[in-house]
Amino acid sequence: MGENRVARLMQVWGMKARTHRIYRRLLTRRAVLKAWPNYRLTLDKPVAVNQQWSSDVTYIKMGRKNVFLAVVLDLYSRRIIGWKLEANLNSDLSRGALRQAVADRSPLPGLLLHTDRGTEFRALKMRDMLKRHQVRHSMSRPGYCTDNAEVESFFKSLKGELLHATSYITLRQLRRHIKHYIERFYNTQRLHSSLGYRTPLEFEGDN
Repeated sequence: MGENRVARLMQVWGMKARTHRIYRRLLTRRAVLKAWPNYRLTLDKPVAVNQQWSSDVTYIKMGRKNVFLAVVLDLYSRRIIGWKLEANLNSDLSRGALRQAVADRSPLPGLLLHTDRGTEFRALKMRDMLKRHQVRHSMSRPGYCTDNAEVESFFKSLKGELLHATSYITLRQLRRHIKHYIERFYNTQRLHSSLGYRTPLEFEGDN
């Protein structure tokens, strides 16, 4: 029986062909970006500055939208050594915070940077930057947010001590207050129990 005859009879009888939809899983950009193992699990705690850093990004509500803060923390002293606040979440944000930390601290080759598995840390631009400065990249295990607990603790302190019940109208205003919190309070005045109730600045000076 010919194709046209089948089509005509189906139309007369009100029949429609039922097809099975084929789903093809396409590789997204997120899927092809490489993730690194958690090298922190096999290392001892740092005994000096610029041996192990940690970085992460959090969102901050500003009116009806979110803005994003990236920080870099020295795991030895818990000092915030780089940060960047912007309206958009991308690799430029995380690289900006890291660029500030590298410029201020001038680490030697072999530094370990630990992050989560966000695409902003797996982006090619970030990988090129780490390679250029000879930084070894470590990433948290999937589902283990505690692998980056030190930065998470900073974000909790920042939001509880500075941002809670406070509203900001402009990004410039928020940036100014975060700068004051980090440089005039968190690094220089806030006592940390993990540092023997010293500030990060004092801990670095005493050691």
